[in-house]
Formats: sequence, C-alpha cells, structure tokens
Amino acid sequence: MITFRLDLQSGVPVYRQIIDQVHAARASGELKPGERLPTMRQLAVDLSINPNTVVRAYRELELTGILNTHQGTGTFVSHKPVETNDADREKRLDQFAAEVVARAGREGFTVKELRARLKEFISK
Repeated sequence: MITFRLDLQSGVPVYRQIIDQVHAARASGELKPGERLPTMRQLAVDLSINPNTVVRAYRELELTGILNTHQGTGTFVSHKPVETNDADREKRLDQFAAEVVARAGREGFTVKELRARLKEFISK
C-alpha cells in the first residue's frame, strides 16, 4: 500500500501533493489497478489533516478516472489504462521534462544532480 508523505513547507497544496503521489505511485507500479486506498477518513487521520482535503484530492482523481469509489467498500485504483505512446504524449513528456529542469535550476540544482536523484528514485 502507498505511504503518503506531506511537505507542509513546499508551498504545494496538500490535496495536490496527495494527487501527485497517487499519480507517481501508479506510474511506478507501486499502485496497481484494483488496489484499495485508505479511506478518506483514515488518510486524514494518518496525515493529521482536514478530511475535506482528502475528499478534494480523491474527488479530483475520480473525475479524471484514476480512482473509483464504491459506497461501503472503499476507494480503488481504476483499471483505466495509461495512455499509449503517441506524438502528443511525447510532446507533453518533453514539456514536463523541460519544466522540471527549469524548476530545479531555479532552486539551484544542476541537471547532473537531478539525474542522480531520479536514478535513486527509480531504484527504490
């Protein structure tokens, strides 16, 4: 099961951190289709945050088709397939990579440091 971690000093809204972590876990294979997530109430307790924050994150993930909530049974990772590799997807990946490099540069990190950290992240 995914372990959520919050960085309250990052400036990124908590609900967005939850959404990003679900996307990252899904992309890395840590979360698999059909896997159950913590209940909204339980995640709020575990993270010591307002339950409405978790509701907002889960709701947004449901609207994009990443999660499915079944009344009385829980919230699950959907079986919606990850997009196939097409030209538009490649273009978005290029844009994302450029944004990450630019943001790292603004924070004083080099591409070499970023690459090393990504390699560490992948090997976890």
